[in-house]
Amino acid sequence: MTVAAAPLLLAGTPRGSGQRARERRNGVVAWAFALPFVLVFAAFMLMPLVSSFVLSFTDFTSRDVQDPLTVEFVGLEQYAALFEDPRFRRSMINTGYFVVVGIPLTMVVALALAVALNSGIGRLRTLFRTAFFTPVVTSIVAVAVLWRFILQPDGLLNTMLESFGAAAPDWLNSTTWAMPSMILMAVWRNMGTLMIIFLAGLQTIPREMLEAAEVDGANAVQRFFSITVPMLRPTLLLGAVLLSVGYLQFFEEPFVMTNGGPLDSTYSVSYYTYNQFGFGQYGLASAASYVLFLAIVLLSIVQFRALRSKD
Repeated sequence: MTVAAAPLLLAGTPRGSGQRARERRNGVVAWAFALPFVLVFAAFMLMPLVSSFVLSFTDFTSRDVQDPLTVEFVGLEQYAALFEDPRFRRSMINTGYFVVVGIPLTMVVALALAVALNSGIGRLRTLFRTAFFTPVVTSIVAVAVLWRFILQPDGLLNTMLESFGAAAPDWLNSTTWAMPSMILMAVWRNMGTLMIIFLAGLQTIPREMLEAAEVDGANAVQRFFSITVPMLRPTLLLGAVLLSVGYLQFFEEPFVMTNGGPLDSTYSVSYYTYNQFGFGQYGLASAASYVLFLAIVLLSIVQFRALRSKD
């Protein structure tokens, strides 16, 4: 080490310790700002999640609220009881039907609207965006009440069908048509969200790429499936996951419109969980909620594998 280098080394030591001190102070300040959110999250999100998970392995009921020491750990018995309950199995079938039909239909309608708004609407584009997005910001209860009146035997839809001489079923009181009616309403309400997401994705596709394909002789359908859809895969994945989380938890529609009927044909897993909690079966309700959580996770994994980018 030279004599000239020694002062530089000595000067660098306190500067490094000072930088570490500033980093520690910045960390303390950052945690001080984050602490209110962390406390609220722990109190109202983390603790209930952990508590409900523990409850799903116990026989906890409303009778045990005053004397929690009588609660017994029953392992997987609550989960076994769920799958032995024919009403829970029916709710799973109904929820699966709602998801399998509702998600693709909503995505197709939303993508068609996004493509139309991105290409040929012109000056009315803002008006159509607002019109299609309005149901999203409307209360789901208000929407369900409105659709219940539309789907009544003497409602607007049947009046229109009868004017054309078509059969007018009792939509919400038919085991055949009640669930399709729910799906139709869900598509109408949720297509606006996906339309905005898909429209944003469409606007990121380079127009030069589409023009080059057109010059090479590709028609509109070929350009759509060969260029637009592959480049929209991340956006489609986002839309599918968002819909899955919402549709697997569908509750307000049957609660307001059909009360789960007729003959449990619109009875969902969320409705089953709600009823079990109302009956005081807290352990069973917690188990049902975690079965639904597992279904959301598994469906999301499938969607990520199917729609993730090939790059």
